[in-house]
Amino acid sequence: MEKILQLAVDRLSKQPEAALTRIWLVAPGDLCDQCHLREECADRSACLHLAASAGSSQVDGQEWNGLDGFFRRMPFGERKIGKIASLGEPIEVPDIASNPELLARPEWAKAEGIRALGGQPLVHQGQVLGVLAVFTRACLGKENLTWMRMIANHIAAAIVNARAFEEIEQLKEQLQLERDYLRDEVREAHAFGGIVGNSPSLKTILQQIELVAPTDATVLILGESGTGKELVAREIHRLSRREGQPMIKVNCASIPRELYESEFFGHVKGAFTGAISDRSGRFQLADGGTLFLDEVGEIPMALQSKLLRVLQEGEFERVGDDRTYQVDVRVVAATNRDLKQEIAAGRFREDLYYRLNVFPVEVSPLRQRKEDIAALALHFIERHAEKLNRPAPTLTQANVMQLQRYDWPGNIRELQNVTERAVITARSNRLTFDLPNELSKDEASALDVSNVDGDVRIRTDDEMRQRERENIVAALKGAKWKLSGTGGAAELLGIKPTTLASRMKKMGIERPI
Repeated sequence: MEKILQLAVDRLSKQPEAALTRIWLVAPGDLCDQCHLREECADRSACLHLAASAGSSQVDGQEWNGLDGFFRRMPFGERKIGKIASLGEPIEVPDIASNPELLARPEWAKAEGIRALGGQPLVHQGQVLGVLAVFTRACLGKENLTWMRMIANHIAAAIVNARAFEEIEQLKEQLQLERDYLRDEVREAHAFGGIVGNSPSLKTILQQIELVAPTDATVLILGESGTGKELVAREIHRLSRREGQPMIKVNCASIPRELYESEFFGHVKGAFTGAISDRSGRFQLADGGTLFLDEVGEIPMALQSKLLRVLQEGEFERVGDDRTYQVDVRVVAATNRDLKQEIAAGRFREDLYYRLNVFPVEVSPLRQRKEDIAALALHFIERHAEKLNRPAPTLTQANVMQLQRYDWPGNIRELQNVTERAVITARSNRLTFDLPNELSKDEASALDVSNVDGDVRIRTDDEMRQRERENIVAALKGAKWKLSGTGGAAELLGIKPTTLASRMKKMGIERPI
């Protein structure tokens, strides 16, 4: 639309006696603190924004095509331009010399030889869209005012058409993004169904979901990684009045720091290098629905204030755009961090924490609800078998006991991966789970469990775990931290590389930098 308006004023300014042609459009108030005319503006919710300007000085040859001058904003009802917009009627000053007080800067008009002014409202179906003003170096006759009215009508129609096309393109882009998102993200998220289990802690979570889902309250889901926080968020959305609208997920830990603002709020073409077209952000995509902010503790401090503004006021601006957008979004956030510790460390805003923590839901780790393991394992086994197009292997009581003995540091996500591997390797309908829950024979023989008298000394569980850790570290150092393959630590210990990796993660063993 900017190109259309600039083309219109450029053509008008090339008329023989035209000195300055300008178009102002009606838009929300946005520069009230900086506006030179703010004292004249009674209602600062909307005003006229200078959108196009063309002309040149006869004194110094300066081009008048800038949009940031004294009159870049005009209040409704004030001065000639503002009165045109408020009344919806033209104002014509055919001979300024006889009425110099009608201009805000008569000395400018005299120096530039300005003789007349014609101002026309840009009206479409009874709605004033803006104002067209032409300053000329010759007096205006009746025929001049007639063609100005015709041009104003054409400009108003062009504005309406341009805005319609922009809205269509924006809706088209949003529908395409929603389609791609729902196809690639939501379908994948639902690959293994909903919440499964019957433990007391899970029943408490379901009760909390039933309480908060019908409201629009912001929810903060707390829990370790892999506990199913996203499933809780989806269940909240499913039971809410927003179910028919999209639920959009943002993984805050995976967004490059320099793209956070664009990812959340979108950008306009040319806002930065690589911004080749307008793009809607996740808040705009989730308008009317739910926005799930996964790993919200990863959001940089610089963006947290802008996120707080959206949560409080429901409005934002795209990167590179001065237009304010309004959205109706229900926010559900999740984190595996202790946000109170993050606040104390200066990495998270306290006011944002309290805005997110309206209704906290804490998801217990799998080791604290082992009675759910059997149902979860059976659920995953059936889903994996269906995906692999083979009969589901039988989950025996011995299998369940083995799974329940393990602490599951990776929680449900780890159980999902372990069951998938077991289904792939199953033979003769028998499942084998590869879990680091026992010492191998080589590890046991490597541990010194006798005293000098030959009597077996009973060691505590902590001592055994410490000796096991020391043995693994020794093997890793001996293999120069090579985990698998010939001469690797797994071969030295006589265990599988996957088992070694799992034990290292459980024991917090990391290669020194």
